[in-house]
Amino acid sequence: MREQLEQLAENARRELEAIDSATDMESWRVRYLGRKSDLTGILRGLAGLPLEERKAIGARANEIKSILGEHFARKTQALKQEAARASLRVDDTLLARGDVTLPGRPVPAGRLHPITQTLHEVCDIFAAMGFDVVEGPEVEWDYYNFEALNIPEEHPSRDTYSSFWVDYRNEAGKYPMILTTQTTAISARVVERMRPPIRVVEPGKVYRYEATDATHLRMFVNFDGLAVDKGITMADLKGTLYEFSRRYFGGDRRVRFRCDFFPFVEPGVEVAIECSICHGEGCRYCRNEGWLEILGAGMTHPRVLERGGIDPEVYTSFAFGIGLERLHMLRYGIDDIRLFYNNDLRFLRQF
Repeated sequence: MREQLEQLAENARRELEAIDSATDMESWRVRYLGRKSDLTGILRGLAGLPLEERKAIGARANEIKSILGEHFARKTQALKQEAARASLRVDDTLLARGDVTLPGRPVPAGRLHPITQTLHEVCDIFAAMGFDVVEGPEVEWDYYNFEALNIPEEHPSRDTYSSFWVDYRNEAGKYPMILTTQTTAISARVVERMRPPIRVVEPGKVYRYEATDATHLRMFVNFDGLAVDKGITMADLKGTLYEFSRRYFGGDRRVRFRCDFFPFVEPGVEVAIECSICHGEGCRYCRNEGWLEILGAGMTHPRVLERGGIDPEVYTSFAFGIGLERLHMLRYGIDDIRLFYNNDLRFLRQF
């Protein structure tokens, strides 16, 4: 049996040296190291041998099995390395991908979302004009979102905000919490907690319960601004917004102010810029008006200041609100707001 064992080991080594494919390697492993291999059969036949001979042959059989296992592992690794080298050669010529002297392949890098880029740019513009950036919650009390901004429960303008109400009941059985519909709610908190002089901008996500189309989303990024100090006038508001428009859209774009109504400002204005397509002549993009609205603004209503504990007889204030998606659309001529959130890389990679 010892001679049979040595002969088996010699045959196994000779066959292993001649193998040059992974398929033949697996066949060799099954034949010499598998559960039904000849070596396993020898180990199972040791029971009929005398004790001393059984020990000696058993030890040698286990030693051969271990040695063959090591040979198998080395041969497997060698075949893998040879396959890797072969994949780099065609007709004995090294492929370009294996030439370490060539530049590496570019690795795609991530980038900020277009609206995040716009947010950073707009914040930088106002920071350069002396404004601080303040953030607020996305789930807001009804008081700060409406009442503190001069929009009581019965006010008809509430219908235009189409709120998402949060499933929360107070002792009166009402639902006083909503998903923030406007970052102007942060202004209500600012006038309550800060003392003049105040100059802040307030970015944040807002939510409206309305149908989604080319110009409306249920979630978008709003950007409000507020300034409170002695002697602030409409001229300060116009100067601030003119400067913002010049820095963001360029100095050649004309800006127009027209009267408008917002419950939390008095008087209120609508700010528009000259259409970049027709330059004020009227076209399809601007609906033949020649102008494109960018934001609403005005002098902060005295009641808003009073609710925050600021005396409107001593201090005056202006406020404005911008939709960041709309800014981006107007700068680059984008006609569908849904493109920002469809996650189409062909669109996003342009910015």
